Order: sequence, then C-alpha cells, then structure tokens
Amino acid sequence: MLSGEFAWEGWDQVPKSWAVRVAAVVLLMTVAGLIAVWGAPEGGRVTGIWPAGLATGALLLARRHRTGLLVAAIFTVALGTVWLPSLVSDNGRPFAVSLGFALGSTLEAWIVSRLFSDGREPRPHLRSDPDLRRYFYSVSAGGAVVAVVGFLTAAVTDWGDPGMVAASIATSHVASNLALIPFFCRLPNQESIASRGERVFQWLSIVTVTPAVFLPGDFPSLVFLAVPVLAWGALRLSPREALAEMVAVMAFAIVMTTAGTGPFADVPERYGMSVDARGLMLAAFAIVCATIVVPLMIRVGDQIASAREAKAERDIVQRIVDGATGVAIVGADETGRITLYNPGAQRLLGYERSEVLGQHSTMFHTRAAIRDKARELGVRDDVVDVVREMTKSGAAGTLIRFRRKDGVERTHAMTLSRLTDDKGRTTGYVSTSEDATDQLEAQRALEEALEVERQAVERLREVDTAKDAFVSSVSHELRTPMTSILGYLEMLGEDAFGPLSDDQRNAVRRVSSNTHRLLGLIDDLLTLGRVDNDGFDYVDRVFDLREAVQAAYVVLSPSWEERGLQVSLRLPDEPVPLLGDRDMIERVTLNLVSNAVKFTPDGGSIDVELSTAGDHADLVVTDTGIGVPEQEQAQLFDRFFRSTLAQKQAIPGSGLGLSITRAIVEKHGGAVSFTSKAGEGTVFRVRLPIVV
Repeated sequence: MLSGEFAWEGWDQVPKSWAVRVAAVVLLMTVAGLIAVWGAPEGGRVTGIWPAGLATGALLLARRHRTGLLVAAIFTVALGTVWLPSLVSDNGRPFAVSLGFALGSTLEAWIVSRLFSDGREPRPHLRSDPDLRRYFYSVSAGGAVVAVVGFLTAAVTDWGDPGMVAASIATSHVASNLALIPFFCRLPNQESIASRGERVFQWLSIVTVTPAVFLPGDFPSLVFLAVPVLAWGALRLSPREALAEMVAVMAFAIVMTTAGTGPFADVPERYGMSVDARGLMLAAFAIVCATIVVPLMIRVGDQIASAREAKAERDIVQRIVDGATGVAIVGADETGRITLYNPGAQRLLGYERSEVLGQHSTMFHTRAAIRDKARELGVRDDVVDVVREMTKSGAAGTLIRFRRKDGVERTHAMTLSRLTDDKGRTTGYVSTSEDATDQLEAQRALEEALEVERQAVERLREVDTAKDAFVSSVSHELRTPMTSILGYLEMLGEDAFGPLSDDQRNAVRRVSSNTHRLLGLIDDLLTLGRVDNDGFDYVDRVFDLREAVQAAYVVLSPSWEERGLQVSLRLPDEPVPLLGDRDMIERVTLNLVSNAVKFTPDGGSIDVELSTAGDHADLVVTDTGIGVPEQEQAQLFDRFFRSTLAQKQAIPGSGLGLSITRAIVEKHGGAVSFTSKAGEGTVFRVRLPIVV
C-alpha cells in the first residue's frame, strides 16, 4: 500500500505520552522553520512559508495546564529560526524584526488553537459544517493578528513596505495553518473508496502533474491543473491520504519555486513587484488548494455518514414493514403507482408482490367503493379528491372497502399519509390498513344488542341493578388473572425465565405499568359498586385522621418529586379522632391529592391542609392546576366524567375518582365541595364529623 498518509497515518501509534508528541511536533517545526527562512528569496522581507500550522498543532495536542510552557517554547523556536540564520548567512533577519515576527507567530498560534478547539482538552473535531466554520474563522483571525504584528514590526523597524510585509506574512501563515491543522484534528471516519490501482494512479498523477505544471514560466494558470487531482483525491481517498496529497503538491510547489522554476518564481522581475510577491503568490496557491480539499473531504465524510444512517434507517423500516404481517402497508409514488407492498398486504389482499408493483393503487377499490367514500367525505366522485380529503383530514382508521384478488370486498380501517420532501412537495403516499370487516359485523351485532338492552331498560328499571352486578362480577373475575399476569411479569423482570434484552425489559415494564392501571380501574369499579349498593361496611373504629392524610401524602410523594411541583402539608398538633374506615378515608385523600398532582402543570403548587373547628374536621386540597370550566362543574362528581380541558391535554384517568370520593365522604356523614376556575386552579374541601 502506498504510504500516502506518510508519518501522519501512524500518528496514533506514537507513544501515548502527549509530551513526546508535542516534542516531536516542536522539533519538526524547528527544522521546517529553518528551511523556510534559508529558502526565502534573497532581498525578501518575510520568511517564506514558516510552519505556523505546526505551532498551532502543538498547542492543540498539549494539555491546557502546560500551555504556558509550550507558548514559551514556540516563541523561542520562532525567534531562533528567524534570527539565527542571520549569524551565518544573509538569509536571517535582524533581531528586532525577528522578535516582532516571533511574537506575532506565537500570538497567532495561541489564538488559532483557542478559537478552534473552543477550550476543549482533546484534539478538536473537523467533521461537520460547524467545525469547518470554526476552522476557517480561527485561521482567519490568526492571519489577521499576525498581519497586524507584521505591519507594526515593519513600520517600527523600517523593514520594507509594511503593507507588503503584512500581506505576505499573513497569507503564508494562513496557508500553513489551513494545510497542517487538519492533521491534528479528529477527521471524518471513513476509509478510502478508491481501489489500490486508483490510489497508485492518483499518486503518480501528483508526482507527475505537479512538477509538469510548475515547469513553464509563462502560463501561471497551468498550476491550477493540480487542483482537480486534489479534488479527486478528496472525493475518493481517506481524509489523511487526501491531506497528504495536498501537502505533497504544496511541497513540490515550494521546492520548485524556491529553485527558481515555475510561474511564481520570476513574478517580481516580470511585473516589477516586490520580491516577497513570489511567496505571496505561492501562499495564495496553497490557500486555494486547502480551501478546496478540506471542505470536500468533510462533505464527503458527512455524505458517507448520512448514507450509512439512511441505510440503517431503511433497513429498520423495511424490517418493521415486513414484520407487520397483520397490517397491509402499501406505498405509492406521487402518481399513485405502487412502490411498496408488504407481506401483510399480500396476506390480506391476496395479490403477489410482482402482480401489484407499478400498478395504480385504484386496483384495490371498486368504482362503487370510491363513490361511497366520496359521498361520505362530501367531495366529488373522483379518486384524486378522495385522496386529497383523506390526507388533509389526517383521520386515522377511516373505513373504506378493499377488493381482494378473488373479487371479494372487505372493509378496512385505513390511514392514508402524504409523503413530502424538505420543500413540501409530494413525493408519494403510504397507507396502512387492517381488515375490520369482522369487527364491524361484531360491532353491528353489539349495537343491535345494546338497542335491545336500551329498550329493555325503558321497560324494566331493574336492568340497572343487573348492570351494576355484572360490572362488579366482571371486575372480580378480571382481578384474579390480572394479579397472575402481574406476578409473571415480575418474574420476567427478575430474569426468572432467562435474561431479557433491553427492548424486552422495556416491553415488560410497559405491560406491567398498563396492568397496574387496569387493576386500579377494577378497584375503582369495585369500590364504587360497594358504595352504591350499600356494600360499604366499616367497623366502628376510631382512628387519627392525621395518620390517614399523612399516609396518603407519603404514598404520592414520588409522583411530584421530579416535576418541580411545590407541595406542602399542614396538620394539627393534636390528634383528630374520626369514627369510620381508615382505608377508605385514606383513599379520599389519595384521590384528591393525586388529582391535584395530575392536573397541575410542572412548576405549580399544591397545598394540603387538615384543620378542626368544633365537632368537624376540614381537609382542604388547593392546587394551581388547569381547573374546571364553569359550564362543566355540575358534572364533576358524575361517573366517568372528564372535563374537556383534561381531554384536550390527554391527561389519563377513568373519571371515577371523584364519584368514589363523594360516596365515601357521604357514607361517613360528611360532605365534599369545591371551587374552581379554568386555568387558575381548584380547591376541594372535605368536611367530616369527628369524635368530640
């Protein structure tokens, strides 16, 4: 394999000590800095393309608590590489100039590293558009800083034209940072998609095309023929190999221009410009290469990651669709041609997949079925209008007749959804449906039975008693299997039948939760039946009402702890003796406080207070919840009543709690009342006779 990723490919194999890595980068920066200064054109005022990117990279690798020491090291290296060559040749710079350049380079490296890494300890990411914006922004900010320092240095020391010095040093440092910083980042995680032969050909193109386009001196535009090769690499190679190709092209350009070859070498003489214009043109070329390769590399990585995610999502959806054998799922394009047909549809409709793909979806409906549906929806007798109305209404489970392959029509409960792209344009439709024919027949039979029952009720009022007895009996019968179900669910949750996966454990938890809800509903029905049928018997036992209220408060406390509700409880200092059933009175408190918690939005407050006055005790529960509309307050204690506000906000409940509460309170010789205002809250007051 080509070593196109050269030393950088094995960067993570360097010993794990960050100090060793940073030291290696600083050493490489020293060598590259000396080469840049010695290779600068004679008479130039700047230092060629000094390795500013390595200085920034060292800071990106370093631990934050060692930044100060590393900044000092970078300053020392920068000063030494710029000034020391002047002691042995003419390529160095005066000490004052070297001091200014070193200060600017160090300040630039610190600013770029801080802005780009955003103060994070690990190596920063360069994988997304936000990362790319931060990359260009930080490098531009660093270039602006070094340009200002270079300008001031040239102006104070009278070292050439300040404007040209600022422009030259800024472009060279920006080019170095753009080219080298990516090697110190966490790049997109993708492998090369090019074959071995393609990679060999790309590298051959780099080592042949680049020298070839830098040989002619009369055609500057030829140098940009290397850019398509770099773009090709960014699209096909791994990120580090694409960056290595870019650095290789820049290396060829720098070496050949320094040797006096290529269109940039004689720019100063040909156009009467400063000798530093050669470095400025070379740096501009490097900047162009980097601004093409790095964004392309990131975009390719993003596209590959998105494609992987999309494929994974498609696979999941396909498995779900194929696994829904009891549901017919049919997809169509924007013209109604079938593109998706799952096994459930095949089972319910009788057609094979090959028989329906590409056909129009109207093959599943007779003309009469479309006409009847149009009449039901109140639209024209036209398929397009029917589809438009069904998708616009968003109704779930709308009934429509489907024709099977054998010609038999079956009624399906269908949901039709319109698919759109990010611009809101229709790209297709998908329908899910279940055969509801048997259910409808059963429903019609049930409706007939209910009508018979309604007529019987009109004749015999005793049916009401039979109904209550039936509910009680069914509730009793349901309780035993539900309790058994809960027992087995607990055993499943404790891995009694083998370990469960996370999805299985979550399913068991949901089934258990809903089973508890059913048991609660059964208990409510049984309690209401006992109270209404005078089956409510309690022992003449005196108990402390405070204890019943306190117990209910403790039971419900977990329900508000994570919702930010402010709940308070105030009890008398002295016992409050009450004659009656302690469990039932505790149930009254549970019902009132749980309702307050359920109907009070997060951040609200609930106050529970028990007080005595003369021969009675008052239990007052106050909340800042959604309240009850005035026109509905007369129904609040009716069985199964739920306010419209509760229904709109999808707050669960059976509508039996307050009916049970009033029945229990009245059995104890007390009374319950309330005041409420929609959107402001509710106050419930229970008054009970106490033992004096």
